[in-house]
Amino acid sequence: MRSLLRVEKLRSDGRGPNDVRQISSEAGLLPRVHGSSLFTRGETQALAVVTLGGDSDAQKVDDLLGAESARRFSLQYFFPPFSVGETGRFGAPSRRELGHGNLAERALLPTLPSQDDFPYTIRVESTITESNGSSSMASVCAGCIALQDAGVPVKSVVAGVAMGLVLPEAAGQEAIILTDILGSEDALGDMDFKVAGDANGITAFQMDIKVEGITLEILSQALEAARRGRLHILGRMEHANPPPRKELAPHAPRVGRLRINPSKSGMVIGAGGKTIRSICDNTGCTDIQIDETGNVTITAPSQSALAAALAIVSGMTTELEVGVVYKGCKITGITDFGAFAEVLPGKTGLVHISELDVKRVNAVADVVKVGDLLDVKLLEIKNGGQLRLSRRAVLEEQQVAA
Repeated sequence: MRSLLRVEKLRSDGRGPNDVRQISSEAGLLPRVHGSSLFTRGETQALAVVTLGGDSDAQKVDDLLGAESARRFSLQYFFPPFSVGETGRFGAPSRRELGHGNLAERALLPTLPSQDDFPYTIRVESTITESNGSSSMASVCAGCIALQDAGVPVKSVVAGVAMGLVLPEAAGQEAIILTDILGSEDALGDMDFKVAGDANGITAFQMDIKVEGITLEILSQALEAARRGRLHILGRMEHANPPPRKELAPHAPRVGRLRINPSKSGMVIGAGGKTIRSICDNTGCTDIQIDETGNVTITAPSQSALAAALAIVSGMTTELEVGVVYKGCKITGITDFGAFAEVLPGKTGLVHISELDVKRVNAVADVVKVGDLLDVKLLEIKNGGQLRLSRRAVLEEQQVAA
């Protein structure tokens, strides 16, 4: 292999030193997952799946000091024996799988949006279905396409390539840099230098070196060849067929955030979490998280459930203002002396019979019934918290404006 490179400038598969193998990619091939892609480079193939979740799905991590943190992004790399034509047991991830997964995770992490811009927990699983060199870099490419397919607004598209090396064996020879190495070139060559990044720079790299003699000049040549190879791969990824959908999948959860006064967190939580459980039961949302600064994160299976939960929490924590007109207040009950209107979710006040209309009202039922929507003005908040509302004041203001 080494003499073939020296004499004929050819590699074992017929490529030149700087050639990248044939690339194909497709997105959205798995219909029920949140995001998926299949990336193939030569005889190396990675199937990536992205799963989105809320704050409660983040991985809890304890450090050596006993402090707990949460990882909102993780990448799991799975290298089954059949990917290299072998049989074997499926068990806990090996040290190699952990290392490759960590490398691919570090390569993708700088491209992810902030939690404020995209409040999701993100998990990527890369399964290597076939391997002949550089499966960790294939995981980077497949993972990036799958992230886009899941609707994650990545800052830039990232690709990875593995570089090889054949050092001089005699005087007068030069070092040969290899782009996108095969498994045999990794085993029989002198270097496996994995470089990942976007068109502007590097996000992660790892070098496996077997010999002495790597100079700054050789390293510079390898980085430049990696840049050219990375740009070629990025160009091929842009032609994924079908392309990534770049929006949330119909089956993906919906996550929304709002900020409340931290002093009102107890009101939303309730005794033993009773209020939060009630909100989840009534709206269908799956999780509500509140941090010490008053940030509320709600996870729901649909946009309608999310909107309903956000409205309830917002209504519970919004300060009512006297003199403000609240529109579309639902009538929740009527009595002989007036009607009860829900100004905000969980906040109901009385519209006295004398405040229902500009003219005399003989019976409340003559003007409103349960379920009607009224525009009312908040006249007073009494010492006990009772709300005094008026529809007549709204009608009089409308008449003056007309």
